Amino acid sequence: MLDELTFRREADAALESLKKSLIAAEEEGDFETEEQNGVLNILFDAPPAKFVFTPNTPVRQIWISALATSFKLGWSDEAQAFILPRTREDLKTLTQRLIQEHLGDDSVTLY
Repeated sequence: MLDELTFRREADAALESLKKSLIAAEEEGDFETEEQNGVLNILFDAPPAKFVFTPNTPVRQIWISALATSFKLGWSDEAQAFILPRTREDLKTLTQRLIQEHLGDDSVTLY
């Protein structure tokens, strides 16, 4: 398990990178990205929804609330990224899939 300082550094970097990718994809995906107090939100107009990305320091995970489900990503030393254990998807890959599923459109790509 990462120590708290390393977790915060890695989580902040991962969420900042994701935020930049989301902002670049906002127009093609018709959603808005906002950050408040370290929490990243994706807001959709049609169909209406909100995805919430939260670093959870006590358990050293990034939590995503999306599509009526909670996704808990832990740090992988091997991948040097936050990974969803069940699917082995990293943060950007998982987020891209969730956006595509929500919109019913696979043209949204996160770089």
